[in-house]
Amino acid sequence: MPPSARAPRHASRAGRIGAVFVALAALNFFLAAAQTGFGPFIPVYLTKSHWSQADIGFALSVGTAAALLSQLPAGIAVDATERRRTVIAIALIGLGISALLILPPTKPAIGSAEVLHAIASALLGPAIAALTLGLGGQAEFGARLGGNARYAALGSALAAAGMGAMEGHFGEKAVFLLTAALILPALAALVFLRPARLPAHPHHPDPRHPDHAHAALHPAHRRWAAGFRPWDVFRAPGLHVFAACTVLFQLANAALLPLALNRLALQGGDTAVAVPGAIIAASLTTALISPLIGRLAQSLGRRPILMLGLAALPVRAVLFAAFPATPVVIAAEVLDGLSGAVFGVLPALVAADYSRQHGFLNLTIASLGLAASLGAMFSTSLAGLLADRVGLAATFLVLGGVAAASLLLAALAVPETRLVAPHRGRA
Repeated sequence: MPPSARAPRHASRAGRIGAVFVALAALNFFLAAAQTGFGPFIPVYLTKSHWSQADIGFALSVGTAAALLSQLPAGIAVDATERRRTVIAIALIGLGISALLILPPTKPAIGSAEVLHAIASALLGPAIAALTLGLGGQAEFGARLGGNARYAALGSALAAAGMGAMEGHFGEKAVFLLTAALILPALAALVFLRPARLPAHPHHPDPRHPDHAHAALHPAHRRWAAGFRPWDVFRAPGLHVFAACTVLFQLANAALLPLALNRLALQGGDTAVAVPGAIIAASLTTALISPLIGRLAQSLGRRPILMLGLAALPVRAVLFAAFPATPVVIAAEVLDGLSGAVFGVLPALVAADYSRQHGFLNLTIASLGLAASLGAMFSTSLAGLLADRVGLAATFLVLGGVAAASLLLAALAVPETRLVAPHRGRA
């Protein structure tokens, strides 16, 4: 074929690939932007709606409990269907409905919104990871996950700034109307995320059957159809060690920034600068380095990248303990952005490694999500008790010790799961 005939075909192929992955970036951006509306804006809104702190705590606990209970069922549900885009669309619509349910601040409405949001979020994480794997294959999975994390961080940072401005000008309800509206561009992006839009290339001769058992579009191509069962996910000791590291990391991490901000407030620090500054510093760092983290996890291996993310946390805890000042809090959140980039990429990547043989990617991701949720759930309670008994400075050091324990566990017991030469062809 003459070069003049090949050039338009290559340009068309590049254009189709580019459109698909731009749509994937847009989906992650708008989803993260919408999820921002379910963060600290809710307790502020309920406080201004004259809810007691006990009622607010109970409502948020309902959401936490629903998130914990829905993790594993959501993973099983996504594994049981080939229609990942449909699952994502239903979950996105659920998020939009839950944002609208918040508008009347009644207890039944808020409780229903928290439960619906938890279930939708539990479905979205593994479903988007599965779709990403199906689009790029195992060899490109780390880089694609890094891209997902980058655009999610950018979406969160921009949404936080925009929602804060809207709240100041139009009131708290405007935040949740914007949250619901952000679901629409996310749904529009989903239209373009079809494996059939990707042309064949040497590494993926048939884009409908990438090089992972999970991503095949027909059950006959799944290895688990030949005898694997869901509980086989939990037979890998290395997965349990990784989950234990995740629990310890989140146990130390979740309460760290809230405690630092509380300390600033008690000492008369400038929290109006510290709160947005800390969020932006962490989000921008995550956005900048997430693709690099994904590529390094593919080239260097999962274990050294895990240890890098874990090592940032005890350093951050010591900084908070020793230097209780607004500039230090903001600067230390750069380390939080590093850890966020690592844990934005690595759990799904490790889950893909462990699910090569049985195909239950989403259940594996959900099990690691459950581990993270358990650690985060107990973090604030533990930190609060410690702060009351031994003081804030000592509490930072204790949390730093927990973080150091997770690093030591990773160094001693986490195995490397990366394949030197990724498997090619159909699973």
